Amino acid sequence: MKKLFIVANWKSNKATFEAKNWLDEFKINDLEIENKEIVICPSFNLLSLVSSEIRNQKLEVKIGAQDISPFDEGAYTGEINGKQIEEFADYVIIGHSERRQYCKEDNETLNRKVVMAIKYNLLPIFCVQNQNTPVPPNVKIVAYEPVSAIGTGNPDTPDNAEQVARTIRAINKEIISVLYGGSVTSENINSFTKMPNIDGVLVGTSSLDSMEFLKIINNA
Repeated sequence: MKKLFIVANWKSNKATFEAKNWLDEFKINDLEIENKEIVICPSFNLLSLVSSEIRNQKLEVKIGAQDISPFDEGAYTGEINGKQIEEFADYVIIGHSERRQYCKEDNETLNRKVVMAIKYNLLPIFCVQNQNTPVPPNVKIVAYEPVSAIGTGNPDTPDNAEQVARTIRAINKEIISVLYGGSVTSENINSFTKMPNIDGVLVGTSSLDSMEFLKIINNA
């Protein structure tokens, strides 16, 4: 049985009390999660809280950051670097379509972010928009997220996502896992994860509701 990654990207959502309530409601230890790696990616301001709550509640989940600075520690005001993230997280999302769009991140910047992640023992979850999106060296996990499906409620078809995942693997021999992201719900999750070349999902809006995210995990 393949290992499935179920990744929650909270994006720019939740204040401290909302994150605490979400985690209090998140009864993941009641589920059968063998062969499932659950990753929660909160905003930077919540990494410490989420890390502490996961430890205190003994939740079987990992933490990821939503981004990483392309610079190391130093005089880079406003940046959050790999050394700082490493204290709390195991994973980091790099190259999400929203950052490419709103922050104008280019391939050179994304390559530098991957280098920084690996330097600080963080596993990059590298987002691509299609099979032709360049993937930096040493990336093992890729998330295919068609722009038309991000936050629109219109997911790609499982068959097309499978074809894209297969092509991504053929082009990038280092990749071990390909995830699908884009309007994932508890109702459509299994149609993607049952595909042989799709190893999990990157969940946005649906991960903001703890009950819905539990259903997604259960149905994967």
